Amino acid sequence: MDNGDSKNKGPFSLIGRMFSFIIGKAHNPYDPKIFHNIALVAFLAWVGFGSDGITSSCYGPQEAFFALGAHTHLSIFVALATAITIFLISASYSQVIEAFPYGGGGYLVASKLLSPNTGMISGCALIIDYVLTITVSVASGADAIFSFLPQSFHIYKLEFAMLALICLIIFNLRGAKESVKPLIPIFLVFIATHVFVIIYSLISNANAFPALYETTKTDVATSYSQIGLFGIFFIIMRAYSMGAGTFTGIEAVSNGMPLIREPKVKNAKKAMVYMSLSLAFMVVGLMLTYLFYNVQPEFGKTYNAIAFEHLTASWGAGGKLFVLITLFSEAALLFVAAQTGFLGGPRVLANMALDRWFPTRFTALSDRFVNKNGVLIMGIAALAIMLLAQGSVKFLVVLYSINVFITFTLTQLGMVKHWWIERKKQPRWKKKILINGLGLLLTSTILIVMLIIKFYDGGWITLLVTGALVIFAFTIKTHYFKTAKLLHRLNTLITAANINSITDKNDDGLIENPKSEFDPNAKTAILLVNGYNGLGLHTLFGVIRLFDNSFKNFIFVQVGIINSGNYKGAQEVDNLEIKIKEDINHYVNYIRKSGRHADGIALIGTDVLDEIEQLAPRIMEKFPNAVFFGGQLVFPEDTFITRWLHNYTVFALQRKFYSKGIPFILLPIRV
Repeated sequence: MDNGDSKNKGPFSLIGRMFSFIIGKAHNPYDPKIFHNIALVAFLAWVGFGSDGITSSCYGPQEAFFALGAHTHLSIFVALATAITIFLISASYSQVIEAFPYGGGGYLVASKLLSPNTGMISGCALIIDYVLTITVSVASGADAIFSFLPQSFHIYKLEFAMLALICLIIFNLRGAKESVKPLIPIFLVFIATHVFVIIYSLISNANAFPALYETTKTDVATSYSQIGLFGIFFIIMRAYSMGAGTFTGIEAVSNGMPLIREPKVKNAKKAMVYMSLSLAFMVVGLMLTYLFYNVQPEFGKTYNAIAFEHLTASWGAGGKLFVLITLFSEAALLFVAAQTGFLGGPRVLANMALDRWFPTRFTALSDRFVNKNGVLIMGIAALAIMLLAQGSVKFLVVLYSINVFITFTLTQLGMVKHWWIERKKQPRWKKKILINGLGLLLTSTILIVMLIIKFYDGGWITLLVTGALVIFAFTIKTHYFKTAKLLHRLNTLITAANINSITDKNDDGLIENPKSEFDPNAKTAILLVNGYNGLGLHTLFGVIRLFDNSFKNFIFVQVGIINSGNYKGAQEVDNLEIKIKEDINHYVNYIRKSGRHADGIALIGTDVLDEIEQLAPRIMEKFPNAVFFGGQLVFPEDTFITRWLHNYTVFALQRKFYSKGIPFILLPIRV
């Protein structure tokens, strides 16, 4: 059986060359090192997935501190509660990583451990949260940059944020590793400057700790006498909920496991440790710095910018330069933080598309092994929200973080159920169920508090959009389910073909070609198939029925598509190739048994159109009297849904082949 060479590409068009220059050259799926080379080690996973959490210190503590109003000394309790939450959620997600080493996250955990419908709700919530992660990060980055620009420039802030988003979309179309590696210097500068600021602030104000303790004690006593214990609790919880954007991104590592280098679990857990320690340190350190320097709101400036200016006030010109570098690193890394959404969001979309909650096109990978459709939809949605919110971080933060706690809560519930079921097999189940149980209690409490506090401030918008996405997912799933029932009727043709009864096969699983002399100039039918199924057999039987004995040669072509479902390493590519060759062998054997020449071509790639378009000229050169055939489903009702959800590749191929003078016949298959 021939194996088409998908690497022999024809000359690129001008647009194709430009696209290749921007996005990068195609990866070779047969390269055994390719999956190792493009995967992320623990440090790069920390940069790519952890940047969202780290940079939330640029807006999370600020929003929490601002929400306290005159009760700023209560920020100590908010900071400690935030740090505890970070460690607990990180510990619980480390257990998710162990239980789902090839990708867990909120969607898969809830789907497998609770129910598919619950998983779908969790996945929809997470997708919306990832879109908001991108939007908030970029908007906050723009705020940080414009904090040290004249106010006359602020009218261009929205345009700047939109342009930055477009650049991030292009970066992510190049690939996960390619989008992360250039950002390492920015990440390191951010970490270095902020760690220095916090340590300098703590050391230089060491003598102020006793006074801070007394002031906090007095502030709590005064607040208690004025508003009571419940009032204090409400203020702390409101501030805590407004800063809850800090926790988003913690789950990203478990979602992005397929992008992490082996040993996956070890590298992922290392990334989680790096993320939790650095994030907790930033949050607590910055909140204390705000207190030490009595930070108050100033128009056009972030709280970090104000605090850094106070801290370096006596440094002269060097202080201004340091603040400039620190704020620039903030702005740049905030843009990097959008990576969490671009890495995690398309992965959730792909997982849900594999289960038919979303169109299957979201499982497709580009020749750079990127979920291109997922990246594009996440970017476009973020651009739309940025425009609607006019780049307002304060408004976006209200919408933000509600959904991630829906996912957190369902994930913790699923893991608690998992450890309870596995208690007889898992000797350390009590410790594990305790960690996830505490996580469940904490995240569900935070979710309820946030829903109450944020709902009337705009949180209802997030719930409305998420609800609409859930309804959309149910609609898609229902359609795919009905289609599967219709297609099941076609599979009765497999029994009719009775191919499995053939026993005289060679080592390749094929019977020999007929003894009559093979004539490549005879009429040849080239059938495009997608697996050994009723659809392919219906097309084959249609050719035989309509053209009787006109065709002496039959060539079956199948393209094995590398998508999110089988993108797990070179071994999976080999398995895919073996599977499609087995499928083709069934067709070939059926034709050879009837006494006609038959053969098959197996291809591996990321795009059916591209692979077959490159193959067609070589087939026509070998078989000058060839005609291509493809089958297309015809539904009882042709609607927008059927046209959008189903693969109309044969129509696109027919147009391309006609323009090149290659005969292509489309056979309708009514279901």
